[in-house]
Amino acid sequence: MEQFDAVDVIRTKRDGGVLSHDQIRWVIDAYTRGVVRDEQMAALAMAVFLRGMGREEISQWTRAMIESGERMDFSGIGRPTADKHSTGGVGDKITLPLAPLVATFGVAVPQLSGRGLGHTGGTLDKLESIPGWRASLSNDEVLHQLGEGCGAVICAAGSGL
Repeated sequence: MEQFDAVDVIRTKRDGGVLSHDQIRWVIDAYTRGVVRDEQMAALAMAVFLRGMGREEISQWTRAMIESGERMDFSGIGRPTADKHSTGGVGDKITLPLAPLVATFGVAVPQLSGRGLGHTGGTLDKLESIPGWRASLSNDEVLHQLGEGCGAVICAAGSGL
């Protein structure tokens, strides 16, 4: 039996309530397990958009997302790490020059990029037009590229991330 009901969680946020730490952790976990359906998560996203979230809710949501999947450990590569993430617009225009530039200063840049949404191609779609380039890398390949390779990698997130 589930700890919460998706409709109740959606209703709480829709009605302007604050989601508890347990509700947030449950909804993220239940969504990744397929218990919360896509349309329910979409309804919750709309409620969050319309009602907003407080700092604590945002913090708890972020933590729950981080803990919901596989995490890569970069501590063994011997370099500090940095990531540039675009919220849209200039992402694929700046990723290509920025990642290797930052890597020249000894910073590892594990750049997880995405595909296009709609009629425009995303960074990965464009890079895949280069013969021999591939978006899907294993975690070991990513770690090797960052630690022993050039220090920068642009790839797709694996299914567990």
